[in-house]
Amino acid sequence: MNSHVQLARLPEDLVLPTKRGLYYGGNWHAGTGEEVEIFSPGTGQSLGKVTQASVADVDAAVAAAAIAFKEWRRVKPMERAKILRRVAEILRANSRELAFIDSAATGNPVREMMYDASVAAMGMEFYAGLVTEMKGSTVPMGPEMLNYSIRQPYGVVGKIIPFNHPIMFCGYRAAAPLAAGNTVVIKPPDQAPLSALRFAELIEGLFPDGVVNIVPGTREAGARLAEHPDVAKVALIGSVPAGRAVMKAASATVKSVMLELGGKNALIGFPDADPKEVAAGLVGGMNFTWCGQSCGSMSRAFIHDAIYDEVVAHVKELCDALKPGNPTDMETDMGAIVSKAQFDKIMNYIEIGKSEGGRLLCGGKRPDDPSLDNGYYILPTVFVDMDPTMTIAREEIFGPVTSVFRWSDYDQMMSDVNSVEYGLTCSIWTRNLDVAHRTAADVDAGFVWINQASMHFPGVSFGGFKQSGIGREEGIEELFAYSQEKSVTLKLKS
Repeated sequence: MNSHVQLARLPEDLVLPTKRGLYYGGNWHAGTGEEVEIFSPGTGQSLGKVTQASVADVDAAVAAAAIAFKEWRRVKPMERAKILRRVAEILRANSRELAFIDSAATGNPVREMMYDASVAAMGMEFYAGLVTEMKGSTVPMGPEMLNYSIRQPYGVVGKIIPFNHPIMFCGYRAAAPLAAGNTVVIKPPDQAPLSALRFAELIEGLFPDGVVNIVPGTREAGARLAEHPDVAKVALIGSVPAGRAVMKAASATVKSVMLELGGKNALIGFPDADPKEVAAGLVGGMNFTWCGQSCGSMSRAFIHDAIYDEVVAHVKELCDALKPGNPTDMETDMGAIVSKAQFDKIMNYIEIGKSEGGRLLCGGKRPDDPSLDNGYYILPTVFVDMDPTMTIAREEIFGPVTSVFRWSDYDQMMSDVNSVEYGLTCSIWTRNLDVAHRTAADVDAGFVWINQASMHFPGVSFGGFKQSGIGREEGIEELFAYSQEKSVTLKLKS
């Protein structure tokens, strides 16, 4: 970063949390871990210090959640739903404030982050409406026996959330376990924990003490959550290596895991598709707005030879029109990379792409604007004429970098699409209904769009194949996943 460039002032709309410790058991605690200073990746400015939870702190939070579970599990479902709806109201009422916090801390454009708290609120309302759907069943056993099943919560659930949408995942991903009667211990991302702390301030006193607990921390805190014997289930949104680490830690107590992991997602353009629409789908689906820092980003594009050149030309036009800017500026449509470590990792991948023969269509460097020198900015980067065996065509970069491939043979293209270890999302572009359905069936991905990309829909379960994760979220399946079925058989006396 250039220390000679004057820093922009923090916006007046930015209301940072005043409490920077740990929230558990219904109270704030100083914690025993070290204090770490948080910096805005868009400007380099300090956002203050936050206490990092130690292993002992995580243990204390889990103990509080375990005590609270005994009460919370007995709260009537409709009463739990009432509290979740109140949380939704609070999230919506403070959506602008929370958007500015996350924008400053993550580098994502505030204009786009305005929706995140509302999405979290929608999740709270969605699962509040499903509390009576946790139904059991009966099995006919004759006149002398009665069999029935009931669904019961697990207990303490550990939630490890990522840096790209902190408040959205903090609220949305807590909704299902809370609705099912579990208590939660949330570890926000170490790069951007501030919105979770503000969330704790806003909902303080709403739940019984210990039902919702927030413990900022590093991987050490997340690892302790995953291995803790009193944590009944742990859920992670993160990278494949992080998912493997959580599974390994959870195996010691054979606890259930929910993993939403990385992706190397494919967009497939067929010869009958409109080249302009395909290009717009690729640029929009790549989520360049938040620098490609999304597990569902379209980081591979397989474009049929008949439309390849035209699609590539439109992609360049659209990417050239995207200008990175200060994340907390309402006019900004592309933000900054979350941290120096992530910035350096992405730039290294770009150099690897060049060295392996990828042709750089656009981007691949910092913007020329000197006012952005104190932030971690990278222009939208597109490699074309790629080979599927190249490193950047196979490994998740989690940055504004996508690779474009030319294809003409369907079977070979599908083999290349399915050749990676990931299987999260896929975007298919064609006007042919038979082709669309055939391709959707053939692709190894858990979530498929046809003639669109990036959209999520309330009630439609989201999750991946292969190493992109375990379990499904955002639908009724997620609610069931936070309950366990118990079968009861009763012998009737004659």
